[in-house]
Amino acid sequence: MIQRFIEIGEGYSDIYELLEIAKANQQRLSHMAAFHTNINGKEVTSLAVILKPTNPGDFQPLYICREGVPNPNVTPNRRYDLFAETARDLEKEVIQLTVKPSTYFNEKELYYQYLIGILRLNHYIAPLQ
Repeated sequence: MIQRFIEIGEGYSDIYELLEIAKANQQRLSHMAAFHTNINGKEVTSLAVILKPTNPGDFQPLYICREGVPNPNVTPNRRYDLFAETARDLEKEVIQLTVKPSTYFNEKELYYQYLIGILRLNHYIAPLQ
């Protein structure tokens, strides 16, 4: 199975596209997640929509808006509220995890492999086969 993050943007106006992906793929929607982190003293959050794998093909997309939304636990904001409202409407709970920032890694791909490892470890996505 191939599990891959697809970056949509940083969560400004592109968050609306992320929400539309979740709504348009209700049958495939597996999870909605918020990854909280600190970058240079600023508390930020990445928002992600995790779909079920394709059949056939075994490709599992994880759409993400990376580190552009203020952490809602520190600074309440409308963008996160929209994400949480969409999750409620779709009868999903937002998975909240605290992670290292992408700046900690030399390459963005390493950061995404780190997140995939965390999601696998917590059984939110299937293990490596």
